[in-house]
Amino acid sequence: MATSNVDRKISDPLMNPGDEPYFDAAAQGRLLIKQCSDCGKPHHYPRAICPFCWSPDVQWADASGEGTIYTFSITRRGAGAPYCIAYVALDEGPVVMTNIVDSDLEAIRIGQRVRAVFKPSEGGISVPMFTLAQTADAPARQET
Repeated sequence: MATSNVDRKISDPLMNPGDEPYFDAAAQGRLLIKQCSDCGKPHHYPRAICPFCWSPDVQWADASGEGTIYTFSITRRGAGAPYCIAYVALDEGPVVMTNIVDSDLEAIRIGQRVRAVFKPSEGGISVPMFTLAQTADAPARQET
């Protein structure tokens, strides 16, 4: 039996100084990450300094918005349930904590391809989330 996630209210994200380009890009349907100019490593959540080498020389970079589900959990009880929280490994390398939306919750698999979608928060801010990519070669679901 398929279980669809419901449209639930998305709280406004807490904004830190310097987050504006990230959410401006999300409003345009683009996912940004930060790239360190010194060590070359990308990171997410975007920060003012590199979490790997502590360099302040970091630049915004467009991400493909595609990745693979590393792990996930489906909440079936409580406010807004059912919904899926997941860690997605972006093709660029960083792992992002996110929600899987607009998908059959029973079809979600570890290792499955996903793509970014942007959902409005209660205040109208676009928030990056992910949905299942349309592939026929998804691995079998791993029960826990």
